[in-house]
Amino acid sequence: MPTSAATYERIVYKNFSEYHYMKVCLEFQDHGVGLNVAQFKQLLVSALKDLFGEVGAALPVDVLTYEEKTSSAILRVCSSGMVRLWSSLTLLGSYKGKKCACRVIQVSPFLLALSGNSRELVLD
Repeated sequence: MPTSAATYERIVYKNFSEYHYMKVCLEFQDHGVGLNVAQFKQLLVSALKDLFGEVGAALPVDVLTYEEKTSSAILRVCSSGMVRLWSSLTLLGSYKGKKCACRVIQVSPFLLALSGNSRELVLD
């Protein structure tokens, strides 16, 4: 009785998503400092410019949602520029003389993935 050797095929999927989405939160050392969406966008551009110069400032970043109350936003950036944006936000230390920090909460190539956070899930 002939035995046939089993063949296995390894398939690896690489993520070729055009965009990545980031949920970020801006925290100021002094409470009561608030930014509107235009000021927040300017903060992103200046953070990129400080670290990467004019070329970095030209990186297209879209603010999809922004909540003034919590200074949190969902950003869309092309996948090739995600590392530049993330490093710029991590090294951000001040805005117009006010000390601040930008926290990256979640990152995903899928916008839907940012709709929920399992760390904040409350089960009844």
